[in-house]
Amino acid sequence: MLTGMDELKQKAAHEAVKQVRDGMVVGLGTGSTARHAIVRLGEMVVRGLDIVGIATSVESERLARKVGIPMADINEYEVIDITIDGADEVNGDLVLIKGGGGALLREKIVASCSKKEIIVVDEGKLVKKFSFPLPVEVVPFGWKRTADKLRAFGFTPQLRKGFVTDSGNVILDCHYDELGSPEKIERAVNNLPGVVECGLFINLADEVIVGKREGVERLKQ
Repeated sequence: MLTGMDELKQKAAHEAVKQVRDGMVVGLGTGSTARHAIVRLGEMVVRGLDIVGIATSVESERLARKVGIPMADINEYEVIDITIDGADEVNGDLVLIKGGGGALLREKIVASCSKKEIIVVDEGKLVKKFSFPLPVEVVPFGWKRTADKLRAFGFTPQLRKGFVTDSGNVILDCHYDELGSPEKIERAVNNLPGVVECGLFINLADEVIVGKREGVERLKQ
């Protein structure tokens, strides 16, 4: 039996999968909330739902195959009909911080190819002011020098020890006192040599479904 925030995550995920229809190519997110969506979609596939899944991580693909969802490579499809993913924090403008699970690069690629990106979160992820450390995926070569450049932006980067992304890179979790303009920060960070991608997701979420104790809330662009 689910308790606490996990129940709220499940509420949001189960509401999101109601938008999935036969024939869709479905992006499958990564993380504890997205996991609920994958499991429910697997149940729907067993009952006859005809979909193809595109995973944002090895972990999600492994789970999707386990529950019976047919999987494909993203290179086989130009467009993904709908993606259901989670987030570490969401503000009122539907700007997201993602990457706590380390899948931010593949998550952003899938999001950018999706007709509709649905983000599912529990109510604790809604914030007025970001505080979650910004994950930045960097190539291993010279990661300390990349960290130095991030410090120049006012970040305090910490290497996520013992972690390597599915693409073979490392994560710098960048702490800060205050996150200014997300658009400017995303551009500046992503322009640094050695940076592959950062965890700011801007103008990618079409809808955020929030699991609350009293039900669900929908936020849209």
